[in-house]
Amino acid sequence: RHTPKPCGKPSQKRFMQQTQIAYVMFFHVILLSLSLLAKGEQPLCHIIESPENPLLSKDGDMIIGGAFSIHSGVTMPSMSFTEKPKSLICSRFNLRELRFAQAMVFVIEEINRDSSLLPNISVGYRIYDNCGSRFLSMKAAMALMNGQELTAIECCSGQAGVQAIIGESESSPTIVLSRTTGPFKIPVISHSSTCECLSSRTEYPSFFRTIASDYYQSRALAQLVKHFGWSWVGAVNSDSDYGNNGMAIFLEAAEEEGICVEYSEKFDRSEPAKLTKVVDTIKQGTAKVVIIFVAHIEMNILIEQLILKNVTGFQMIGVEGWITAVNLITPTSYSVLGGSLGFDVGKSNIIGFSDYVVKEFWETALPCLLTTGNTSQAENNCSRYQDLFPFKNYNDDISELRYTNNIYNGVYAVAHSLHSLLKCTEKQGCEKDQTIQPWQVVESLKKVNFTTKTGEQVWFDSTGATAAKYDVINWQRGPDGEVLFKQVGYYDASLPPGQQFVITAKNIVWGGGRVEKPRSVCSESCSPGTRKAAQKGRPVCCYDCIPCAEGEISNMTDSNNCEPCPGEYWSNAERDKCVSKVIEFLSFTEVMGVILVFFSLFGTGLTMLVGILFLIKKDTPIVRANNSELSFLLLISLALCFLCSLTFIGRPSEWSCMLRHTAFGITFVLCISCVLGKTIVVLMAFRATLPGSDVMKWFGPLQQRLSVLTFTLIQVLICVVWLTTSPPFPYNNMHYYKDKIILECQLGSAVGFWAVLAYVGVLATLCFVLAFLARKLPDNFNEAKFITFSILIFCAVWITFIPAYVSSPGKFTVAVEIFAILASSFGLLFCIFTPKCYIILFKPELNTKKHVMGKTASKSL
Repeated sequence: RHTPKPCGKPSQKRFMQQTQIAYVMFFHVILLSLSLLAKGEQPLCHIIESPENPLLSKDGDMIIGGAFSIHSGVTMPSMSFTEKPKSLICSRFNLRELRFAQAMVFVIEEINRDSSLLPNISVGYRIYDNCGSRFLSMKAAMALMNGQELTAIECCSGQAGVQAIIGESESSPTIVLSRTTGPFKIPVISHSSTCECLSSRTEYPSFFRTIASDYYQSRALAQLVKHFGWSWVGAVNSDSDYGNNGMAIFLEAAEEEGICVEYSEKFDRSEPAKLTKVVDTIKQGTAKVVIIFVAHIEMNILIEQLILKNVTGFQMIGVEGWITAVNLITPTSYSVLGGSLGFDVGKSNIIGFSDYVVKEFWETALPCLLTTGNTSQAENNCSRYQDLFPFKNYNDDISELRYTNNIYNGVYAVAHSLHSLLKCTEKQGCEKDQTIQPWQVVESLKKVNFTTKTGEQVWFDSTGATAAKYDVINWQRGPDGEVLFKQVGYYDASLPPGQQFVITAKNIVWGGGRVEKPRSVCSESCSPGTRKAAQKGRPVCCYDCIPCAEGEISNMTDSNNCEPCPGEYWSNAERDKCVSKVIEFLSFTEVMGVILVFFSLFGTGLTMLVGILFLIKKDTPIVRANNSELSFLLLISLALCFLCSLTFIGRPSEWSCMLRHTAFGITFVLCISCVLGKTIVVLMAFRATLPGSDVMKWFGPLQQRLSVLTFTLIQVLICVVWLTTSPPFPYNNMHYYKDKIILECQLGSAVGFWAVLAYVGVLATLCFVLAFLARKLPDNFNEAKFITFSILIFCAVWITFIPAYVSSPGKFTVAVEIFAILASSFGLLFCIFTPKCYIILFKPELNTKKHVMGKTASKSL
């Protein structure tokens, strides 16, 4: 974690004052050196004034240093530059940091009692209180490196004052400490400095920590937010190495997880204006979940402002820096922090430590209480410890301590390193005369791997950190109203993916004391059947829900895209699944199909009735006139024309597709051939009445049959060529309608189809021309008039059929074709046979040879 940067407007004055002190000290050194040279004396390395005295100390064969912020603030003295600057005044006692110092002393005493670890070596300590000041942190580092000697004759011994330093608790002062001691390769082991920046072995080659870097915590925060479905969050961090680096990693991880950050604000504890802006941003924001990446000192300041402005109802997500800080528990803080979730290291489980802090520590560790002599001297020596005495008999906070285990592991890591370097054995002890260089301790720490008395395995990875393990903590109220830090899950980066993060949601109390999990989204989830469309100028989590277009679906919540359905499928009304397209064809069961079937069968029946009537009256003049054989053949062909329309109705198949067009072509050619034969008979009969004409012998019944057969065989030949080369076949037409499949008969060869129609058209045109020429023949041959009308209707129907056929969609194409067949068939039937049936049924007196052959009689028709 961190302390504030020495920059920024409010801290500029403090930074300038610290710089002035350094200049004063520098000039003192110059003046002293000049004075010695003027006297002709050999200059010595000399510490200006007295060395900084540690807060707690004990001599030993090996010394371990410590640096903690037992006070978290300083008061700068006045700088008059007319007298020696006074010492900085420490303020704001920090109980948790005292516990860290006590833990370090406790572990060292435990090691000294252990006969198996450094058996004949006594371990001492020097612990400094840097009061949250970078200046005092650097001063403590220099004191730890130099030791307590005032001078160094001729040259330094090369032996550092301490073998290792435990501290600091926050990232920014730890960076200062590591950079100061780095050139001398003195190892620094921090118990709670988590900034990812400290993972650089190039910049901090001698830095170690018994806690994981914020890289893991920040990414775990993103996974926590993702786990609960919060896609819209606010972010607040301290303007320090700890806050800036940790938040940068979180923002990167959040983007990977699809989480949007509404705002990202930072503040420094010494800048009230920025703090006010942060509070206002939280209050006015729409995000109900706020990630707060600050140390507990900054959180103390922030919570005061949140309470002051009544910022409640938010789900706070915290980090190890403050989530279990006991000093945040106040009568009013729970209204803001109640239900907070966050990560922290495991609870302290050091056996005997709780009793140690209320008894043995005060009896053995405080030097003022060990002073022999008069009482006034003892009281004077204890004046610097007066902030500690109110907690002499207090240990209620020990059960919630989280970092003492890390200090325990750090001190033991140093002890095991020294044990290895001094080649200690339980029987022979250690080689006490061996000089240990700091760089040797650094190299030995890299190889440390041991198991503590509590069963925890300790080792350092390539970055100098330990494995990332966190408890998921939830702020809750106990039965008596006290605030509890309840564990509701854990995160262990050493486990395989998918098993690293475990949480029990049913045990969680949510922000504001709610029982139900809060929602924090910029836009509500898009239901299946819709897709997300980003709102211009806003984060990707802010979107509109757009219904999928026709033929596209989304079957998941919050789909980014709609997927098109496969070719034979279409989207349902809700656009959440693909359903089979409606297959459309002209069926026998639908209304249009029933009507067409009715007229087809009606035409067939009517034709059969005419045929029966003609068969009954086959010997009458009206039937025998103009070749009754062609009349019967014409009736049969008309019946087949009516029936062939049925092949166009129903589900198309291979045989029906080939049958419908060929049957239509052949039957109509047969029909037109008969009509053409009758027309030629009329013309030939007229010419046969002329003197000397023997034309009828060239177009008698045999020739008429042959002509009909020849014309029909030509059409049969065309159809055979068509069917053998490229026959019609059933085809799923998915291009005309998007939501329907038109099941139709593909022509196969369009040339074959139009050749069939063209041949029918040629015969019909020829028949029409001949009938038109015979329209003014004598009345007893007036059948030519009716043939003319029938062929005129036939041609009109099929001429209009072509554009209607091309433009009609789907099953209506088939209906148009059937209508053309039925219309032309009815036209031929009615125009040719209705006059004869009328005479047979209603005017039998006209059905005589005399009348048929007589001119006057024929006119009466």
